[in-house]
Formats: sequence, structure tokens, C-alpha cells
Amino acid sequence: MRGMRQIVLALLLLATPALSGVEPSRLTEAARSQVGVTVTYDPAYISLDFPGGDLPRDRGVCTDVVIRALRDGWGIDLQLAVNRDMKANFSAYPSLWGLTKTDRNIDHRRVPNLQTLLTRIGADLPLTDAPTPYLPGDIVTWTLPGNLAHIGIVSDRLGENGTPLILHNIGAGAQEEDILFTYPMTGHYRLSVEAVERLKSLAQ
Repeated sequence: MRGMRQIVLALLLLATPALSGVEPSRLTEAARSQVGVTVTYDPAYISLDFPGGDLPRDRGVCTDVVIRALRDGWGIDLQLAVNRDMKANFSAYPSLWGLTKTDRNIDHRRVPNLQTLLTRIGADLPLTDAPTPYLPGDIVTWTLPGNLAHIGIVSDRLGENGTPLILHNIGAGAQEEDILFTYPMTGHYRLSVEAVERLKSLAQ
């Protein structure tokens, strides 16, 4: 039965035109490579190099899993992409932190900003009650208890019940876990060829 679920998942991936020419496997592999390396959840504000800035790899938050996966897997620098798009469209981004200008140290490490960027490049998918395929490389956001925003990457591996696992850092370092439907979902994003090209144009 498990083998059949893997086959169905593979067929869904091949049959999805939005992912044609994109390699989600590189994204999931880059996210999985952080498991056992990023072992600490550390939300501290840190001054980063720019572009290509990063914390020590042994620590980070949920957004850092996505940032590192895109940088390692596809050569896309979200720090630069978010900074450029926010500078050009500052009012389009959430005003949750009282900022009056961009901050290249932290803007890309905030879930609402990544949600905004992903929506602006056309990667957002509707949240509906209908069954929706969650494909490897998809990005999902949730609201955790305490009204905390969270983000993770859909794995190419399935849990025992056939639900795709999630690569994320929810407090104990990078992990691959069965949490897709554990918390209220706030966003589902798929990096199509077009969306990837828009990201690359912002990160060059």
C-alpha cells in the first residue's frame, strides 16, 4: 500500500504542468540535508552579510529552512529577492513590525513577508475544502498556538497514513515530520517555472 501511494505521488508530480521543468527533488533534498545539521531553534536578531547572509548552520528558525533550501537547491537568494521587492513595493508588505524601511537582516526571515513575496510572484494556490495534492517542493504556512506564523516545505516522503511529510524547524532544529494537517493552514504555494524565474530575476 505504501508503494502504491508513492507511485500516485510520483504520477501527480509528473502530471502537474506548473512543475514541468522544475526540480522539486533538489529543493526537498536541500531541505533534508539540514536535518541533523540545524539542531537549534534560534530566533535572535543577527546582523547578516548581504547578499547571501546566513546564521551559523547549526541554528535558525522555520524560515531559515526555506531560505537555505532555495539557496542550496536552486541558487536563489531569498534575502536579496525579498529586499529588492520590498524596496520597490514597500507598502505591499505587512506593517506588523512598525518598520519604515527595509531591514536586510530580518525581512526575509519573517513568514508574512515570505507569504507576500510568494503571492506576488504568482506561487499561491487557493485554500479550499476540496482535496488538494501537496506535492514535493510545495511551501506551506500555518498558524501555531499563540498566533505564531510557521512555514515548511513538503517532502517527497510520506507518513504512515500516506500524508506528505514536512521539512521544517518548529523548535528543535530542522526535522522531517508528519504535521501537514496538525495546525490551521494559512497558505499553500507552488514554485512553478514562471514563479522560479521571477524569483531568480529578483535575486540576481
